[in-house]
Amino acid sequence: MPPNLFLRSFMKAIKETPRKVAEYLLQIKAVKLNPQKPFRWSSGLLSPIYCDNRVILSYPAIRTYIRQQFVDVINEYFGKSDVIAGVATGGIAHGVLVAQEFGLPFIYVRPEPKKHGLSNAIEGYVEKGQSVIVIEDLISTGGSSLRVIEHLKDFGCSIKGMISIFTYNFKSAEENFKKNKFQVISLSDFDSLIKVALEKSYITEDDFEQLKEWHKDPEGWSEKAKNK
Repeated sequence: MPPNLFLRSFMKAIKETPRKVAEYLLQIKAVKLNPQKPFRWSSGLLSPIYCDNRVILSYPAIRTYIRQQFVDVINEYFGKSDVIAGVATGGIAHGVLVAQEFGLPFIYVRPEPKKHGLSNAIEGYVEKGQSVIVIEDLISTGGSSLRVIEHLKDFGCSIKGMISIFTYNFKSAEENFKKNKFQVISLSDFDSLIKVALEKSYITEDDFEQLKEWHKDPEGWSEKAKNK
């Protein structure tokens, strides 16, 4: 399988998953869409979408469904690894659930090492040479995800791939992963989400167009929103 495996390949195997995950995220308000009253991201950008996949953990049936999709993807594309790693903090709980299902050790990895104590980036026990599958909750530009991968590689781990719950489908993320020859699969993505949101009347046609405009140029859209 070539590197940088994204949703397109995944859909061929499990076609209903991207839509179903999108429906769940909208249903429980893990994803909120509001072009009229945009959200401020930590970067300072204004955005018509906000995603908080931690909400999934409060819904046992959906939490179990997401865990099973992770398990199915691992079995289909990666095979069993020695260790499951979660990206701090959003990927930790989901990674634990996956590790428990496989009966595997679990570690979690920070994008940046701690500023105190042992200054660890990797928490938990892993040995050099062990194979790792990384669980991420959300991919935006891919920068923090790649920093986690670098920490694991620098330690001496073999990375089999990464799976996320959701990706914004930013071109920069795809280019970052492609450049680093790294294989990523996301259960659902921005395109699937806004299509489902429109079909299920979570948003209007005008909202749909606004969301597409934002996706083309998040910085430009943010500046326009700030000046309104």
